[in-house]
Amino acid sequence: MSSTAATIGPSAPPARGPALELRAPPVTPTGTRKRQWAPRIWESTDCFSWLRMLRANHFAVHPAYWYIAGIVSVNSVLNTVLRWTLDGLYGERVRETGIDRHPVFVIGHWRTGTTLLHELLIRDPQFGFPDMQDCCNPHHALLTNGFYKRYGRWLLPEKRPMDNMRFGWERPQEDEFALALLGLPSPYTDFAFPNRPPMHPGALDLSGLTPAELRKWKRLFVRFLKEVTVRTGKQLVLKSPPHTARVPTLLELFPDARFVHVVRDPRVVFPSTLNLWKSMARTHGLQRPEWPGLEEKVYREFRVIYDRLEEARPLLKPGRFHELRYEELVQDPVGEMKKVYAGLELDGFEAARPRLEDYLRQTAGYETNKYELTAAQRDTITQRWGDVMRRYGYE
Repeated sequence: MSSTAATIGPSAPPARGPALELRAPPVTPTGTRKRQWAPRIWESTDCFSWLRMLRANHFAVHPAYWYIAGIVSVNSVLNTVLRWTLDGLYGERVRETGIDRHPVFVIGHWRTGTTLLHELLIRDPQFGFPDMQDCCNPHHALLTNGFYKRYGRWLLPEKRPMDNMRFGWERPQEDEFALALLGLPSPYTDFAFPNRPPMHPGALDLSGLTPAELRKWKRLFVRFLKEVTVRTGKQLVLKSPPHTARVPTLLELFPDARFVHVVRDPRVVFPSTLNLWKSMARTHGLQRPEWPGLEEKVYREFRVIYDRLEEARPLLKPGRFHELRYEELVQDPVGEMKKVYAGLELDGFEAARPRLEDYLRQTAGYETNKYELTAAQRDTITQRWGDVMRRYGYE
């Protein structure tokens, strides 16, 4: 850990302050969450990526979802045409755009508070970010940005499928969705066909990519960020849990990048991540999800993320890496954000503070979901993740 990283001390009790409590999604009388309608995210991919996905998964679309596959197929052709149109109109401008101020990466395992931290950072007007339109329509976002934000609100549910965070085309989003829709290897393709083996083993930390695939991943990732920079004209703040396992590659692309890492009690992260994958499969899958081996997937990918991050620590420069805990963030969000600015050597905290405090007032009444672990799950978490729990003070 760098000298400027936050000290991770003994575990604090979870905060119950009014600023950041998250209400659970509505529950039906049978005990299952009420599902909000949403289009499948794959409706935003191009025809070549769609065909590769179908072929890799042996066209195993469940009959109940054949009509969705038909919609995706039609849309994929349109997305391809729009991609070519965008390249013709904006290609030269995008290629000439430089990313002069390297990004700030919000990293951490799924369900550790990365979305909250992202939302707090982008209250600062000096920062830009990929929004829902950029990430969910990456083939033509620069062309259709105004149209979707003006006329396409009905296409999105009001809340995310796994929790109660608000949706909207202008809201910040994970760039990993854009990479998956651009046809790059990504762990997010797993929830398209949740009953099949992973389409891209090793995509989480990029270890499974061939040299040619890795070069393409870097090229398309940078191009995507250039397109977002064309739209925003600002230093970007990016949030994507898989990036936690990709620090060396990100530093190759952006040597002066900053990383802020948020952690949370693994005994909360485990059931919440299970719920995340189940929710995404129900909302965006093309099969009726059975998720064979889901718990093992969560155990394994947790290790990949934290092992790769530990290996990358020597590469992280002072003033370019900061760590904090979710529990402290929700207990004192303004104080913890001040530490983030200091730890990353960022200017402008006091100027951003009024916007930050206004956002916290707007999100008052937010309550986190509650989960229970079985005794066997607790034992397995302690056995397999115990060193991470000790490292961050969650014993």
